[in-house]
Amino acid sequence: MDDFIAWFQHHGGALDTSVMSITDFPGSGRGAIAVKDIPENHTIFTLPRSLTLSTQTSALPSAFGITGWRKHKLHKGWVGLILCMMWEEAHGNQGKWSAYLVSLPTHFGTPMFWSNEELQELQGTAVVDKIGRVEAERDYHEKLIPAIKTRPDLFPSEKIDTWYTLQRYHIAGNRILSRSFQVERWKGEVGQDSSDEHEYVPEDSAESTQANTSIGSAMDVDGTGDGDEGLDGESSDSDSGDSDIDDSDVAMVPMADLLNARYDSENAKLFYEEHHLQMVTTKPIKAGEQIFNTYGDPPNSDLLRRYGHVDLVPCPHLKGALGNPQDIVEIRADLVVKVICGDVANGEKYQQRIDWWLDEGGDDVFVLDTDPILPAAMTSLIRLLLLSQEEWEKTREKERPPKAKFDRQISELLRRIFEIRLSTYQSPDIEADEKLLASESLTLNMRHAIIVRLGEKRILAGALEILRIKEAALDDVRDTGSKGKKRVVSGDTTSEGKSKKTRH
Repeated sequence: MDDFIAWFQHHGGALDTSVMSITDFPGSGRGAIAVKDIPENHTIFTLPRSLTLSTQTSALPSAFGITGWRKHKLHKGWVGLILCMMWEEAHGNQGKWSAYLVSLPTHFGTPMFWSNEELQELQGTAVVDKIGRVEAERDYHEKLIPAIKTRPDLFPSEKIDTWYTLQRYHIAGNRILSRSFQVERWKGEVGQDSSDEHEYVPEDSAESTQANTSIGSAMDVDGTGDGDEGLDGESSDSDSGDSDIDDSDVAMVPMADLLNARYDSENAKLFYEEHHLQMVTTKPIKAGEQIFNTYGDPPNSDLLRRYGHVDLVPCPHLKGALGNPQDIVEIRADLVVKVICGDVANGEKYQQRIDWWLDEGGDDVFVLDTDPILPAAMTSLIRLLLLSQEEWEKTREKERPPKAKFDRQISELLRRIFEIRLSTYQSPDIEADEKLLASESLTLNMRHAIIVRLGEKRILAGALEILRIKEAALDDVRDTGSKGKKRVVSGDTTSEGKSKKTRH
């Protein structure tokens, strides 16, 4: 990393080597470690905005021509930034970011690079449908290749089979997915040549403002620590970059992307100011401790898909056993519709209700997490589909979906939905996966797949247990209702008298 650090400093970056060192962590790749105790609010390193690599700072977009750039839709999604990275790397030692690009990984543990057999182990999880390989390769063949063929002066034919292959496209895409940041957009032309002396100014004002993290950047960027508002942004699921939003805000940030992340371990964060970015400690760090940035504490399904690793920490909902407290299970609304409506879900009777539900802002995916709470929105949709025609007409006039009232019929339908969802995994057996994890012969990818699906299956098992408890409460109401105050079971709680407001 000596060449990288020298390059970083030569181009205006400043690293406090008295407090931070770059090291290799077995099984985790590179990371940053505290050389000595570091106090809170200490600046570890800074870099000029011009040292970030994006469609703003690369010279390619302006050399290509903005009209042509947009004609080939290179300003949409990540394809433009991927092409910039490939083009800069093709320049070898002559490129501005050569020392940085050489330091980036070329092998990834993300499912994008898994075999079909390995992907089968993720069947049923929230990972498979979000990998985006098909969409990414469509962009490569329909956008990138046609674009570079129009400009042999920029992309010599003898270089295409070496520097612009599909494999390199996937490598660049995964570098963006796992290491990019969302940085405030700057004034000036896209692709404006950015020497170290050139300064970019945020669009809004000279003051730092909140960064936009809507495209799916890997890390969080905060506003300046000097009194301006900060940001606790989260990445979206748009990891393929197939978005209508201009990708000019997505940037590779040298040095900052070396920091790893772990659940609830953030001790440093990247802040931006008018002309530079700075990594600042958010709490004291002891000598020998790793310096962690944050990914926003996503579930293991997202960690694996984006970064190729998972988090295992003691979890209260598992009575101290290892897992990820942020794990979730996604249940698509079409599964709910299929269970309630069967094969006639596409009939006019139900289609009107489904369309109305979506038009009113109803969810099309329901989320179960590690909290023992049933999604009230799912119960509301079920009740909507169960309404008589007369009740449906009244509901539509009121413009309010049905309340998430819980009863025996709802419980039975929820149980069926959860059981069907559980059956979509490679194996619904939780104990079998727990035994598999104890094996020392597992490959890393296999171990990660088991951890992700086990976390999700435990949540579904917990939801089924909640139903059992709530059904027992219903039986108690039936058996004792005439002897005392009636108990109401509604939404996510069992309460005396009026039901509590349900939690979505």
